Amino acid sequence: MQHLVFVYGTLRQGESNHSFLSQAQFLGQHETPPEYALYDLGAYPAVVTGHQVIIGEVYLIDQDILKSLDELEDVPVEYRRELIETPYGRAWIYLYQDASQLDVLISSGNWCQRV
Repeated sequence: MQHLVFVYGTLRQGESNHSFLSQAQFLGQHETPPEYALYDLGAYPAVVTGHQVIIGEVYLIDQDILKSLDELEDVPVEYRRELIETPYGRAWIYLYQDASQLDVLISSGNWCQRV
C-alpha cells in the first residue's frame, strides 16, 4: 500500500533524518493552510494546531517506510498522524501531542530557515 507524507523538519532534504526517505519518491514542496504552528524542540521540530503556514515536502512512501516513520516519531506517544490536503493528494502529517513542552516558535513556519 502506498501513502503520501508531508514532512516539515528533520525528514526534509538536507536534514538529519532525510535518509528515512531514501527509497521514497519526492513529489514536491507544499505550504499548509494557516492552521498550524511550528516549534523548535532543539534537535527536532513539533507542529501543533495554530494559525501559521508550515513549509515542507511531500513524498510517496510505502507501508514499510510509514512504519519506520511512525517508530521515529514515536506514534502514538509523542506524535500522532493526521491526513491533510496537498496538491498531490491527502498526505499524513505528524502532529506533536504535548503542547505544554512548546515555547520556541519558528515564526517563518520553515524548519530549514530557523535561527
